[in-house]
Amino acid sequence: MSDEAEFHADRTQEFYLPAVVPAVPPQHGGAEVIEVAAYRGDTKFEREVIEKIAASAAKSVPGVAELGGDVARFFNSVLDKIGLDKVGDATRGVWAKVDGTDVEITVILVINAGEVVSDVTANVRHEVIEAVERYGLHVSDCTVKVDDIRLPEA
Repeated sequence: MSDEAEFHADRTQEFYLPAVVPAVPPQHGGAEVIEVAAYRGDTKFEREVIEKIAASAAKSVPGVAELGGDVARFFNSVLDKIGLDKVGDATRGVWAKVDGTDVEITVILVINAGEVVSDVTANVRHEVIEAVERYGLHVSDCTVKVDDIRLPEA
């Protein structure tokens, strides 16, 4: 062992500890969670991720028969017939605009006949907003459009 590697009580020993700055926890949840860590980097959500979350939440609401407008449903039926039945299903019927942590969402849906439209759309709006905001985002607008009503099979 060299003289420099040994401990000497009569010499000053230097060692370095990395400086760690603890994150300051937010006073309440929501989008502020992302802002706390902003000085260490950015968190960005792709539009498709938000659309998948919103579509899943909307489909879970009782009274929603399916998502998407006439054209989207037509193309989906064509894809089903040629064996590509899962293509586009995850985000069909949902459109999102993402601006940082603010999100605007439009959901286009078909409801089952006999359902109260205002109840179904209010439940869809509630579930979509709650699901997206669980990810630390803020939904500034959630528009629900009823494109069609599914009649019972005769």
